[in-house]
Amino acid sequence: MELVEVPEPEPGPGQVSVRVLGAAANFPDVLMCRGHYQTRPTLPFTPGVELCGEVVAVGPEVDGIAVGQRVLGGSVLPHGGFAEVALMDAATTFAAPESLDDAQAASLFIAYQTGWFGLHRRAALQEGETLLVHAAAGGVGSAAIQLGKAAGARVIGVVGGAEKAEYARSLGADVVVDRHRENFIEVVKAETGGQGVDVVYDPVGGETYQRSTKCIAFEGRIVVVGFAGGEIQRAALNHALVKNYSIAGLHWGLYNTHDPASVEQCHRELVALANQGIVRPLVSEKLALDTVAEGVQRLADGVTVGRVVYIA
Repeated sequence: MELVEVPEPEPGPGQVSVRVLGAAANFPDVLMCRGHYQTRPTLPFTPGVELCGEVVAVGPEVDGIAVGQRVLGGSVLPHGGFAEVALMDAATTFAAPESLDDAQAASLFIAYQTGWFGLHRRAALQEGETLLVHAAAGGVGSAAIQLGKAAGARVIGVVGGAEKAEYARSLGADVVVDRHRENFIEVVKAETGGQGVDVVYDPVGGETYQRSTKCIAFEGRIVVVGFAGGEIQRAALNHALVKNYSIAGLHWGLYNTHDPASVEQCHRELVALANQGIVRPLVSEKLALDTVAEGVQRLADGVTVGRVVYIA
């Protein structure tokens, strides 16, 4: 990644251009920069898949979005959010809640939408159930903790290190496991009386997924969110059959194509929770544009907590 001057993008049909107010770094940004993501933009491109901005121009075939409006949502690559001006698809552009500042609003879209769909649509998390969240101090995991608590679940968060453990506690996790010092399987069994957890929210994959199958409850649900650990696991379906649990994949982006109305409904739910102070993205770093590359690298190295956000 390098900082260069390029012409400002002009919105096409169904698009808006925005002056970027904030853009949150996400693991897909890491993967796209490495050429490892399922979407591979043509080089060169500007990463930054999630942002908050002020609308400066509206393209043809766009209704309900006005110049000057403060909005949040996803970018249209190759004109991503790590820039002064970015493009957004009107279909995934929503009014930013006044209860959140620019950095927080920039962080409300992907991780919280993913968490909401994962916990409610894919796992049908119920009040009183126990939820196990891996990478609980990261962007995706921190959203899952808050959404799990909002749903009335008991949340066990797994993190790597004492600093991340303290962060997960501040997010509201009922139990926090430092995987460097504790075996999360043993902690889960002790905390659940040997029954296991009802829902596992797993953005890590690999060995983390395999070990989660050792502490899943009867009729439990494992939601596969991603593979931040770098290893794509193989599921032992005979084990799922014998222990009677479900494995649910979540590709949140598909809802934008197959069920966009549900994405709009989710945004309304998230705004309501944000306005009540129940969910609030916790921003750990605010970056200037010339330090974005270093921030994305720290995210890739797994040393960040919460959200790392470029602020214009």
